[in-house]
Amino acid sequence: MPTAGSKLGISRQHAQRQLGIDIRSGLHTGECEVLASGADVGGIAVHIGARVAAAAAPGEVLVSRTVKDLVAGSGLQFQDRGLRMLKGVPSKWRLFAAEDQFPHA
Repeated sequence: MPTAGSKLGISRQHAQRQLGIDIRSGLHTGECEVLASGADVGGIAVHIGARVAAAAAPGEVLVSRTVKDLVAGSGLQFQDRGLRMLKGVPSKWRLFAAEDQFPHA
């Protein structure tokens, strides 16, 4: 699933760029908890994913090292964005920008 999520994030960025919209995307993977309502999920993995997205520049797809390591061999390319503090998350996290595999319009 991390490969599919990364490719979806990249293709979504490409489609929205053609509309003149730059969004921020972030991906992390880990254990999630189904909340009592049954209609939502929570947990530290969800929080980290939100913080990774918040760290992205407009038009950028950032992923955690966890995602990068899990998609090894997928053909996806990443550029190191360095260590970042993520609000509410212990320690620094190394983040990577998923490379755009699509030609720009």
